[in-house]
Amino acid sequence: MTMNHFKGKQFQQDVIIVAVGYYLRYNLSYREVQEILYDRGINVSHTTIYRWVQEYGKLLYQIWKKKNRQSFYSWKMDETYIKIKGRWHYLYRAIDADGLTLDIWLRKKRDTQAAYAFLKRFCCKVSPQIHYRVN
Repeated sequence: MTMNHFKGKQFQQDVIIVAVGYYLRYNLSYREVQEILYDRGINVSHTTIYRWVQEYGKLLYQIWKKKNRQSFYSWKMDETYIKIKGRWHYLYRAIDADGLTLDIWLRKKRDTQAAYAFLKRFCCKVSPQIHYRVN
């Protein structure tokens, strides 16, 4: 993404990319993204984040899609509890050899069925013909 897309903007390119990325990747509301940025010392309105998503959402998605087109030969599955709005949820993540997050899934319960469903969903995304083994 070149700098000319962000020319004349009040905020830096990195702030805009992170805000739009949080909204698109983690399915957060505009106010939740605003709160995350505020916790990191960036005061931005939720309506500004909305405008950024409208302006840059498709562009960032196309870049992400192009970057993640290759098949992943080695990856690991991580699972952890996180607290969202005072309630505990279980977060599943697929991570490649470089430590990049390939996919996430948030569930209310931790059970074998949820883990298997995430694994099946992720494998179908990567490649319908993928062969995997569980360690």
